Amino acid sequence: MTYLWLALAFIAAAAVAGVIFARQGARPGEAGKHWKAVGLAFAALAVLTAVFDSVMIGMELFHYDSSHILGLKIGLAPIEDFAYPLAGVVALPGLWMWLTRKRKGSSSSNLKSLVPQALLASRPVSWINTAYPFAAAMLLTTREIDWVLIVGTFYFLIPYNLAMYGINDVFDYESDLKNPRKGGIEGALLLPHLHRPMLWLAAITNIPFLLVLAFAGGPGAWVSLAVSAFAVVAYSVAGLRFKERPVLDSLTSSTHFVSPAVVGLALAGADVTPGLLILLAAFFLWGMAAHAFGAVQDIEPDRQAGIGSIATVIGARRTVRLAVGLWLVAGLAMLATPWPGPLAAIIAVPYIVNCAPDWNVTDTTAARTNVAWRRFIWLNYGSGFLITLIFILQWSLAS
Repeated sequence: MTYLWLALAFIAAAAVAGVIFARQGARPGEAGKHWKAVGLAFAALAVLTAVFDSVMIGMELFHYDSSHILGLKIGLAPIEDFAYPLAGVVALPGLWMWLTRKRKGSSSSNLKSLVPQALLASRPVSWINTAYPFAAAMLLTTREIDWVLIVGTFYFLIPYNLAMYGINDVFDYESDLKNPRKGGIEGALLLPHLHRPMLWLAAITNIPFLLVLAFAGGPGAWVSLAVSAFAVVAYSVAGLRFKERPVLDSLTSSTHFVSPAVVGLALAGADVTPGLLILLAAFFLWGMAAHAFGAVQDIEPDRQAGIGSIATVIGARRTVRLAVGLWLVAGLAMLATPWPGPLAAIIAVPYIVNCAPDWNVTDTTAARTNVAWRRFIWLNYGSGFLITLIFILQWSLAS
């Protein structure tokens, strides 16, 4: 099979799924806007694909057999490479519209909405934030793709987020009722009849993966998996509720994102070096800053629901300034890592600039930081792109 036929198969499947999902999820008059957005998204992804693939091909990280491709290229990237971003932008927006559409009926006997609501609760737009650290840590250490890498990446991509955010949405229901952010890319508003099924779904989809990954690793993997799973549960469940314990809430939230990387390193048997510890510390500070800044926008609904957080305790202004400080220290810490790690120091700058307009925010105007928070969500994708380029450089230097 040529690369072209494989690419066409992906595009055909995506087109069928995208059209079906879009028709079922679109509101009257939205179809035109939907396809315009698809076109703009593909244009942006096409540029990134041309740059990203050309860099990797130029570094000879991989090559294509000329007998399996048409020979048309943009930069160094064969035209077939653009089929996958095209398939993604055609299928995924339609899927999102279907997941977020309003459904009739909410009786306790009607559980048909569990799967779409569970997926919505898992924050698909943020899946990559946990899968990427695991995959990058393991791949850069072992420099090979095996079943553990594939299984672990899938686990931290979907089931892990299903548990982390799903459990949170169950136990945060009362405060989420007062939170206008819920019901979109920032989380579902899970109705009470879905709470118990959501918890069962989280357990059923996580426990088998945890056991398999534990079986594949040694004591280091067992400890890191246990810490990761405990942090997911402890953050939200009644009786522990680390999210209501100021400072501990940011520490636990950061663990959610750093622990997948630690699991990957443990499974790969990575050597613990000062440079690696500094890198993980910088990543941890970045995670704390992200959580602290995200908590600012929820000060009002959290206080109304009697929920404590780092932001409700020290106030909006101090929390924003703390987040900026943490991002600054994280960036400076990367300067102490082995080359090409110091290049990542510049990645802290966009986050600091994004927060700067809210430097003097007050508790009464805290909700306005949601604008910057939404930018933050998309900044992560740009940062991931730059980090990947740095990883590619590191890979080539180690070859």
